[in-house]
Amino acid sequence: MKRLLAWLMSGVVLAGLLVTLLLPGAALAAERRNEIDDKLAESVGKVDLNNASVRRFQQYPGMYPTLAGKIVLGGPYDSVDDVLQLDLTDRQRELFNKYKDNFTVTPPAIALNEGFDRINDGVYR
Repeated sequence: MKRLLAWLMSGVVLAGLLVTLLLPGAALAAERRNEIDDKLAESVGKVDLNNASVRRFQQYPGMYPTLAGKIVLGGPYDSVDDVLQLDLTDRQRELFNKYKDNFTVTPPAIALNEGFDRINDGVYR
């Protein structure tokens, strides 16, 4: 019985290998598409308020780290204007409105929001 089972299992493995070799490479690559790359491509040239880390705000003078931290912790947002509902000082509101066109909002992705990666994404100078 053990020999029969071993013979059948080897046949299944061999059939699996043959199917893999016969499938075109493009079909396999399409299945392996990284959803996070798609998510990052949605916000080309803009900072996604629902998925960006605090460090993405460094390019906007005055926003990093205090205002950026408030924005990151205050989400998720349905629109960019939702940030103005946060408890912001007048100076922070002014700064946000100054750079408002550089932001976008897409639905939050779990892979970009889990743990403390949005506060400290481990990217250092």
